[in-house]
Amino acid sequence: MLILRRWIQILATVLSNAYWKFPFTKGIYQGNLKAVCVPGLNCYSCPAATGSCPLGALQNFMATLRPRFGAGHTHFGLYVIGMLGLIGSLVGRMPCAWLCPFGFLQELIHKIPSPEFEIPKPLTYIKYILLGLFIFILPLLVVDEFGYGITWFCKHICPAGTLEAGIPLMLLKPELRELIGILFHSKLLILALFLVWMVVSRRPFCRVACPLGAIYSLFNKVSVFRMTHDPDKCTLCGACYRDCPMGVKFYEDANHYDCIRCLKCYQESCRFGAISYEVAGIPLLKALKRTAETDAPME
Repeated sequence: MLILRRWIQILATVLSNAYWKFPFTKGIYQGNLKAVCVPGLNCYSCPAATGSCPLGALQNFMATLRPRFGAGHTHFGLYVIGMLGLIGSLVGRMPCAWLCPFGFLQELIHKIPSPEFEIPKPLTYIKYILLGLFIFILPLLVVDEFGYGITWFCKHICPAGTLEAGIPLMLLKPELRELIGILFHSKLLILALFLVWMVVSRRPFCRVACPLGAIYSLFNKVSVFRMTHDPDKCTLCGACYRDCPMGVKFYEDANHYDCIRCLKCYQESCRFGAISYEVAGIPLLKALKRTAETDAPME
């Protein structure tokens, strides 16, 4: 399962950044695919990006809501919200584990040998504050004289945008370097802090600061795909927690808001058949087979 997930992560990263002409065009892809949002965090302004980031699209939607409404446009394009709702309703936060390029990067960087530090639980709620404030409230309420807001999270915080778009564009277009100011330096600092944090902690951006993960997490307890826990078989050994890339204690909450459904706990950690998964309340055959094998007497 781990090998399969790795290949899917690689494929998702490549497909999300498949515009390989950018070293020659020195610009951003503006083709028809940019009208489609990818399910993971991938910057719209990345020179190689072929799709749009759902967070950027949400901010643009909120930033233009007031002038659109003022102009009498009462029918708004809600496909981004609908897409996120559909994905979340089906699989919860699973795209974070399988389809997000920035999540993939965090897992790779964390493989660097180092002391490990756990992230205090109160910090994991910051992503909901960032979601409400930077994705919805500020783009809607802080506007110019024409009623237009800006993409606050993309402009002021997002380390993925700095890594995928800001730095590459500066290298491709030397003339942009003259425009570097305190904003770009502050975003470089945020990126550097998260890169260091990724080494010593498991997926810190996902757990602390990602508004996209915050949106998906709201569906974890009601999604069609759900994790299940059998307390009668669980020995509370803690292996699932030690192996979890998100630091989730599965035995306390099988569908915790930070669970990204990577299935590592099911496939590698639990030796007692206490972990499985279901679709629409129906256990999958694979899960049933694993439980049956675990229940079989040892020879």
